[in-house]
Amino acid sequence: MPPKNSVYIATSIDGYIADKDGGIDWLDMVSIPEGEDMGYYAFMENIDALVMGRNSFETVLGFDVDWPYTKPVFVLSNSLSVIPKSHREKAFPVSGELTEVLHMIHNRGFLRLYIDGGVTIQSFLSEDLIDELILTTIPIILGGGIPLFGDLRQRLAFEHIGTKVFADQLIQRHYRRVRQ
Repeated sequence: MPPKNSVYIATSIDGYIADKDGGIDWLDMVSIPEGEDMGYYAFMENIDALVMGRNSFETVLGFDVDWPYTKPVFVLSNSLSVIPKSHREKAFPVSGELTEVLHMIHNRGFLRLYIDGGVTIQSFLSEDLIDELILTTIPIILGGGIPLFGDLRQRLAFEHIGTKVFADQLIQRHYRRVRQ
């Protein structure tokens, strides 16, 4: 099975993943019917591990919930070298060039990766290392904050796989990278 790097993330209409203060409370502005996961669990069934940045990792640690992941989480950071004791068997710090990090993760048997976090996603896109994007748009304009996308050296073409609507308000688009 070839390696695959996937993004599953929500954005505002204007393309932000967090508001100007780094807040994400706006993600809950639309009530989701009981039992509706918007394809998340099916997505996670096809994932071997997660790669997220330090900021995303620390945000998840700050949630008042049990650790939400059953798969290993690789925390991409040049400054974090020690994972809190409570999460040492669940999360692992990694650093270095993305291709080296991926090589190390793949060698551990994790080929299908969920890439999460603004800077991390932008870095993977910059290196043309994203194979799939699943983007859910929340009907709000934040007017600033942490953008999902940043500047790229080159254009990246994707093909549209499908669109779904949830709760009559959330638009989820699925794209696959087109490689020449």
